Amino acid sequence: MTSATNGHPRGLYTLFFTEMWERFSYYGMRALLVLFMTDAVVHGGMGMTDKTATAIYGLYTAAVYLAAFPGGWVADRFCGAQRSVWYGGILIICGQLMLVIPRSETFYLGLLLVVLGTGLLKPNISTIVGEIYPEGGARRDAGFTIFYMGINIGAAISPLITSALGEKLNWRYGFAAAGIGMVIGLIQFRLTAHHLGDAGRHPGHREGARGRDKLILLSLLSTIAVVLALALSGIIRVDPVLVARGTTYVIVALALLYFLSLFFLRDLDTTEKKRVAVIGILFIASAMFWSGFEQAGSSLNLFAERYTQRMIGGYEIPAGWFQSLGPVFVISLAPVMAGLWVALGRRNRNPSLPLKFALGLLLLGGGFLVMALASKFVAAGKNVWPTWLISTYLIHTIGELCVSPVGLSSVTKLAPRRLVGQMMGIWFLATSLGNLIAGLIAGEFNAQAVQEMSSRYMQIVVTSLGAGVLMLLCIKPVKTWMHGIK
Repeated sequence: MTSATNGHPRGLYTLFFTEMWERFSYYGMRALLVLFMTDAVVHGGMGMTDKTATAIYGLYTAAVYLAAFPGGWVADRFCGAQRSVWYGGILIICGQLMLVIPRSETFYLGLLLVVLGTGLLKPNISTIVGEIYPEGGARRDAGFTIFYMGINIGAAISPLITSALGEKLNWRYGFAAAGIGMVIGLIQFRLTAHHLGDAGRHPGHREGARGRDKLILLSLLSTIAVVLALALSGIIRVDPVLVARGTTYVIVALALLYFLSLFFLRDLDTTEKKRVAVIGILFIASAMFWSGFEQAGSSLNLFAERYTQRMIGGYEIPAGWFQSLGPVFVISLAPVMAGLWVALGRRNRNPSLPLKFALGLLLLGGGFLVMALASKFVAAGKNVWPTWLISTYLIHTIGELCVSPVGLSSVTKLAPRRLVGQMMGIWFLATSLGNLIAGLIAGEFNAQAVQEMSSRYMQIVVTSLGAGVLMLLCIKPVKTWMHGIK
């Protein structure tokens, strides 16, 4: 494998740009999705109610995280990470092309293809990043940091382009731009994949796919195809709100059963059980955080469109442009936050893991308190300045930096060595659950009753602040259960 002059493998930049364009595609479409679904049919939208549109949005974003589990399994058993990235990119492009076609049937098929493609691409490209640094250590950490910047650059740029095209010209142009981004990323991947060497080229499982694995994959794909065909033909009617609620219960039940099985069916010692209990507590806190944070693409996106003063000079900026604020703040603040933790660590004052989660939840509540205040002006019949949304996104991003990277790190430290892979999967299940709940919460905002908006946001404020305070009260016992893990 060839190396770049700065000490990182050249393959890192293959993966950097592939992931940057994939995130361009994903976040570009995400910025349009709810606005497109709720727009009137005569304007090119789908004319859905807020409740239905946000439920679909929640199901879609949750499915993206759920699809990462079978996506990793397919790479491990069948085709390896490199080919999974390639096939995943092709599926994403096909899905985006389906969204360009102005038919409801192709819309749902397009979302499904994007979910399946992202499930193949997203976990496996991260796996390859790890494999091009076989020695591990600080160089690998630095490589992941560069890779993470690519994610946020793509996420920051895409809404600026897709929203300008989608909101100002035609929604389909915005979806097409998102698809073109993935085309560029895939071409770049194919032309420079030789820099990856053998990293991710072969299936991770030594025996490859067995007959049972092939049967499982065939059954899964057949089930998806049959359900989709029945739904699109109208033989079965699907209520997105009921599906979202039912899926929420299923995820909660699966997580509960998994943690109970660890305690009662696995041979864990006392220390391991206490550390798993800590992961369980953080799982709940994480799901609650993402259920608020992921309002960005739903209720906050609609707030930007309907109630925010967006005129600059004679130009009205697209509502989707606000979706770029989070990634821009991450790029700006991530080095600052990382430096802060290091500086505090030198003085032996680095906040503990539960304290960082508590801070994340408190900041989440603080951001929605800003929105509750802004909603008071909206109820009085006024559109508010963009500074309200900008402040909310800034506060939420600081909270994200307290929760997201810290949470991933905590699972690798707290999980029993033989269960790290499983526990990481469960951790992403919390994100999926949070996305589902976020869609359901957003559906409770009634555009015809703006006087209720402030109280809706205050409910999120009270819940978030209450969870944050509860985490503060749990700091001492949680630190004890961690048995020295920091």
